[in-house]
Amino acid sequence: MQDLVNIFVKSIFVDNMIFAYFLGMCSYLAVSKTVKTAVGLGAAVIFVLGITVPINYLLENYVLKAGALTWFSEDLADVDLSFLSFIMFIAVIASMVQLVEMIVEKVSPALYGALGIFLPLIAVNCSILGGALFMQERQYSTITEATVFALGSGVGWFLAIVAIAAIREKIRYSNVPAPLRGLGITFIITGLMGIAFMSFMGIQL
Repeated sequence: MQDLVNIFVKSIFVDNMIFAYFLGMCSYLAVSKTVKTAVGLGAAVIFVLGITVPINYLLENYVLKAGALTWFSEDLADVDLSFLSFIMFIAVIASMVQLVEMIVEKVSPALYGALGIFLPLIAVNCSILGGALFMQERQYSTITEATVFALGSGVGWFLAIVAIAAIREKIRYSNVPAPLRGLGITFIITGLMGIAFMSFMGIQL
């Protein structure tokens, strides 16, 4: 249990997708103009990560990895399909994003309209593929660990986009120099938040 808590906390604060790896910056910058849309997209990212990483974990360990097909037949022990990892991971992500898009359109048409093109673009959000590739690189021993990592990464991305959206709503009423208004001040704030999150690297997990 302690290991799962460590993975969850570390993926939120220490290995934050935005502030540690700067993954998913396009959606982060474009959809963070209001807290409402940021919350909607952040929740969608948590859902997609929480579904796709475990599925990709099963694909990696029972289909793609060298010798993974031995459960099916001992004759396939030498088969290595790891070269298909990228294609399979992206196919799973695209399928789940399509599912999320249909659900959001049905449940909340207003949010669907507010998110616009950036909802289907979760399919090419590099933080989603990054989650699958980090899972592959770190070789988690169980699907539970992979799922906890995925949810933690999603929560970290959610916190990042909601935090910057709240700040951007506030600074509209601030006297920001004209050349820095819009993305300029957003980049500066993001950099400062990234530096702040670096302080969590000192946590002993």
